[in-house]
Amino acid sequence: MSFWTAMVIIVAIWAAVEAYKARQGIVTDWSGNERLERPAAQVDEAAQRELAELRERVKVLERIATEDREARRLSHEIEELRERP
Repeated sequence: MSFWTAMVIIVAIWAAVEAYKARQGIVTDWSGNERLERPAAQVDEAAQRELAELRERVKVLERIATEDREARRLSHEIEELRERP
């Protein structure tokens, strides 16, 4: 095998690896650091799912706060009635 044949094989392997990384969403910055970069559709779906979960949590917390406030108000009214002669 000649030197140039080996160089062609090495370049072909390198190109195949870079193509695979590009398909997987792995990008390299100027410093050589690699990171996984999701397509915008995947990021948007994840954000929408997280937003829906957070909205559900806020609803539950609001319900707990409201129920607690009504219970306090009710117990306060009962105490006021007990204090009346």
